[in-house]
Amino acid sequence: MAADASQLDRLFEVIAARKGADAASSYTAKLLAKGVPACAQKLGEEAVETVIAAVSGDAKGAVSESADLLYHWLVLMAAAGLDPAEVYAELERREGRSGLAEKAARGER
Repeated sequence: MAADASQLDRLFEVIAARKGADAASSYTAKLLAKGVPACAQKLGEEAVETVIAAVSGDAKGAVSESADLLYHWLVLMAAAGLDPAEVYAELERREGRSGLAEKAARGER
């Protein structure tokens, strides 16, 4: 079975279900109990680890760290009360539009 975006949706459901669960019983529940700032910090750490693996040419590490990055992104979404579907919709809105045009519309360089 090939991996696809629906795996992210299933993982998000599991993560969201852990919100409010006993922090001693689940790493996800422990992260969520720490709140948005801690979840955001962890996401940042995973992003840096992903970048380091990619820049160093460690393909296996980049894949592993990318999986960690996506998991922690979903944890942050759940902690912040956001739905990944909102991000998917934003990506769909941007589809077919030049990245340069998108940035210009937002006033970025």
